[in-house]
Amino acid sequence: MTERRSSEQTRAVILRAARERFAAHGYERTTIRAVAADAEIDPSMVMRYFGSKEQLFDAALAVDLRLPDLGAVPAGELPATLVRHFVQRWEGDPADDALLVLLRSAVTNERAAARMREVFATQVAPALAAALGPERAVRTAGLVSTQLLGLALARYLLRLPAVTALTPDDLVAGLAPALAVTLAAD
Repeated sequence: MTERRSSEQTRAVILRAARERFAAHGYERTTIRAVAADAEIDPSMVMRYFGSKEQLFDAALAVDLRLPDLGAVPAGELPATLVRHFVQRWEGDPADDALLVLLRSAVTNERAAARMREVFATQVAPALAAALGPERAVRTAGLVSTQLLGLALARYLLRLPAVTALTPDDLVAGLAPALAVTLAAD
């Protein structure tokens, strides 16, 4: 006899399967049937919980960066804090990280690209504003994002050997100085 899942557990299993499927195959090649097969449920259950492939995609791409209060971080520690935050997040379970799914999908899907822009405009820029002030945050948020997303692309999506060989501490030590230069630029 198989164990019954709660509604919340079923939803989580579907979202994990969808994130993995969208990450591996992109929006266009992902099907409701494939997500359902990965989640080991009937396709009608995916539709029951999410309504459509578009709504499933939106739910799979819901991103909360869970950024710390950067206003409470001493200026000299800000670059390392940012790099460490993202590395710890991605090292936890990169296959289930909506931000990585979003990054992979944003290259070929305008809906995902718009969501990526929204996430960084509504989460990164305000978090940086607490540390740098609103004007500087607007000018630097995009450049900070390029460095962090470049790390994600190289390590977790492209899996470049020279980058995957680094420990999380090596990543922080190597990228924090570059981020410091970006944050100091006016």
